[in-house]
Amino acid sequence: MSEKKKDSDWSVSEIKAAVDAYLKMLALELSGQKFVKTDQNLALRETALPTRTKGSVEFRMQNISTVLMKMDREFIKGYKPAKNVGSNVERLIRAALTERGIQPGDPTAPTADEETLERRAAALQKQKRKEPPEGILKPKRAPSSSTAYVRDPEVRAWVRNDAEGRCEGCGEPAPFQKLGLPFLEVHHVKPLAEKGSDRITNAVALCPNCHRSCHHSDKKTELTALLYKQVARLIPE
Repeated sequence: MSEKKKDSDWSVSEIKAAVDAYLKMLALELSGQKFVKTDQNLALRETALPTRTKGSVEFRMQNISTVLMKMDREFIKGYKPAKNVGSNVERLIRAALTERGIQPGDPTAPTADEETLERRAAALQKQKRKEPPEGILKPKRAPSSSTAYVRDPEVRAWVRNDAEGRCEGCGEPAPFQKLGLPFLEVHHVKPLAEKGSDRITNAVALCPNCHRSCHHSDKKTELTALLYKQVARLIPE
């Protein structure tokens, strides 16, 4: 039996084979079709990657997810992005993706995916843009979902920055940090499901407790009225 290679020894052709297999799985996932990761892993090791272990191939797929995430592109949900990717490996993966027509995405692009929205909003928040974003007047439901709406990451970032780390409901500091920033949840005062807009005039930054209260409390009507009174930028819709 041949000796298994170390991850650092991956060749250009091996990286390309992994990227090709990854993109095929991603296309299936985005079209709503099912696939079995272990079967794809085995098929790779029986063909293009005969000297690689199952764990090595799995980790390389996670590396590809990391690079796609950094490029602001969709990645396979079942391959959680790895925290560490070697600079040479990242360069080779980027080159393989570019050869296949994958270009960096737009970090300001609206999305219905909560994880992507949060990541984009955090990146934009750190830029501390002063100009209020236009937002989305009539958010649309995601094609594959009856509950998720396409939202603007610039709106989420701007509203959080405007709150300056404090809940716009109770006035208390954000209870913890996420992605290096004070964590506040962005609440649409008039719900998107009731044709509310995704604009800064309909969005507030709340601590998780106040956010849940606005949705589930017996006094949610009073809480909503209080938000309109406290937050000057809000405009009833």
